This record gives sequence, C-alpha cells and structure tokens, in this order.
Amino acid sequence: MIPRPAAVIGLLALLCATLAHAQLDCEINGRSVNPDDGSSTAGKTGLLRCKDRTSGELQRESQIQNGVSMGLVRIYEKGKLAKEHSLNAKGNLQGRAREFSPTGRVLRDATYDDGQERGLVRSFYPDGKLRRAIFYPNSDTGGGNERASVEFTEHGQLSALRCADAPTLAPVVDDAKLCGFSGTGPSQVDLFDARGTLRSRLAYVSGKRVRAQSFYDNGKTSSLDETVGNQRTEQSFSSEGVKRRETAFLLVERASIRVREQAFSEKGTLVRDQRWNSAGEPIVDDSYYLNGQPRSKSAYSGSGDARAVEITEFYDSGQRAAQGRYELQGRNRQIPVGTHQRFSEKGTLLAESNFDAKGRVTRERAWDENGELQRDDEVFEDGSRKAYTR
Repeated sequence: MIPRPAAVIGLLALLCATLAHAQLDCEINGRSVNPDDGSSTAGKTGLLRCKDRTSGELQRESQIQNGVSMGLVRIYEKGKLAKEHSLNAKGNLQGRAREFSPTGRVLRDATYDDGQERGLVRSFYPDGKLRRAIFYPNSDTGGGNERASVEFTEHGQLSALRCADAPTLAPVVDDAKLCGFSGTGPSQVDLFDARGTLRSRLAYVSGKRVRAQSFYDNGKTSSLDETVGNQRTEQSFSSEGVKRRETAFLLVERASIRVREQAFSEKGTLVRDQRWNSAGEPIVDDSYYLNGQPRSKSAYSGSGDARAVEITEFYDSGQRAAQGRYELQGRNRQIPVGTHQRFSEKGTLLAESNFDAKGRVTRERAWDENGELQRDDEVFEDGSRKAYTR
C-alpha cells in the first residue's frame, strides 16, 4: 500500500468520523475515490467532493494537490455550508477560517498561521450579534497566547473584558477607552450577566486593572479589589453589605506579598487582625471577642532563624488571662521559653511555669484566688517532680 502523506491523515480522520454516521461517495474530477485508501488518492490533484450515498447531499469539498489535502476545505451539514477553511502542506490551518449557522450567518471568523490563531478572532450569536472577540499576537510577539478579549451577552451588553498592554480589539470595541489608554484617568467598565443584571464594575489604567467590584443579585457589593500605587486591597462582603474580610498586599516585581489580613463578624466587628513584614514574616496576630475586647495578642520579633513571639490571652472583660514567650523554629513551630503565667479574672496570679531553651518545663508554681502559694515544684526531664528548694 502507498504511504499516506501526513497532511491527508487529518482529512481522513474527519471523513472517517462522518462515515461512522453515513455512507459517502467521494470523487476527484469526476472519478470515484476512497479517502480511506491512500492508494486511490495518491498523486491526484483536483477537488475532492463527498456526498451522502442515501440523500445525495454534499458533505465535504477539499482541494487535493498531488495526493495531499492542501488548500480550501468546505464542510456541509444538511446540504448547507457549515465550515470553511484552508490547509497548508503540513495539514495545518492557514489563512481565514469561518463557521456558519444553518441560515448562513457567520458564527466564527478567524485567521490562522500554520495552525495558530492570529489577530482578531470573532464569534457571533445566531442573530449576527458579536459574542466574543479575542486578539492573538503574531509569532514574533509571544506565540499564540491570548492577549486581549471581550465578550457580550445576547442583548449586546458587555459581559467580560481582558485588556492587553496596548489597544488591540478595534474595530470590534474601543479598548483604548475601555482599558484606560486615553490618559484621562481610570476607565469605568460595567459587566452584565445574561439576564441584564450588573455583575461587576471594573477600572483600568493603561491596560492594567486597578479596581474590580462585583455584586450580589440584590445589587450589594460582593467583593472589591483595588490597587493604589504599590498596594493592592481585597475586600469581601456579606449579601447584607457587611464587610467580612480585608487583605492588603505589597506589590513588588512580578509578585505580591500579603502584609495585612482582617476578619470581621456578621455584624462587622473586627475578630482578627494579622500583619506581615515585606519578607512575608508575621509581626502581629490579634483576635477579638464579639464585644470588642481583645481575645489574644501575638507580637513577633527578630528576623530569620532568630524569631520569637510574645502571646497574651485575655478574658472577655479585657483582663489579662495568660502570657508567655515562644521561639519560632521551622515553619512557625512554637517552643515555649522563659516564664509563662496565668491569671484570674481579677488579675491574681494563679500559675507560673518556667521553660528552658529547649522548651522543657523546669519549674511550676500555683496560687489560690487569694494569692496563697499552693504548689512549687521542680520538674525533671522524665516528667517527675519534687518540691522546689533553693
């Protein structure tokens, strides 16, 4: 059997898929051929035409050059043109490619270069309204990666937008204006869902998104993402409009570093406040009761491998309940060191533990509510203890 050119293989695969549903009669220049048999098309040049054996409807037309499928290809459905494109010698899409609705309207219009989409690729709703447009750069500007895109609802409202570092979507849309390239300040872009409900509001400056606000069905803000200078802030809200979380990031080259995160109750009161330095190391971690009083405070110090944290716990009355210092090892593993104390709600010292540099308790003392010493033990490595004596 004569070997099949590589460019014919893709064509044959499509034809075989069609044959699974219908028997086809194919011909080149009026002579019957079998596309599944490479010997019947080898060396031939002309227009390959395939029809449904039962209905006689045209299914496919493709140009063959010396046995290779190269040039224009047309695919039909129920006798009407459904797809039209061209293939190069390697069997890859080359030039313009279009898809059509049963009424003849264009559903998709693209341009290819050796199988890669280039420039503006557009898709349409059956009534002819623009559905989506994507801009793909040329091979010398980063390959076939998507650079910019825009989407519309069936009612013609903007539903999605992605900006590039320069205007690329004209004449489909004025992305110079939408993406903030006009130099008159941030743009404002409203995005809608299929029902016509406002879903998000965006702002761009020179192609970079500087603000994004999303909405619940009731119109209240769901989330807010805003960039000012080198700081980015993310906020999330309940459907009642109460802020539940806020996170701040420091923007550095090709990265963002979380520097603060706050969590809020259903009523909007602060329940946790965490902060990090520019190296991503924690410096503060405070939590609060719903009545506003502090629950715990963690103050970090040091840097690198010599980091420690002082933790203070509180009663909901605001009175100190406990405090102690920990050294941080590995992934913030806390090793108790020094003196750790616990207090009554009246402020009376109730218990005290001393730890060595390895985190082992060496002495424990306890007092009653009146401040009378109840126990004073020396603690050994095996956990045994005895009354402490000087």
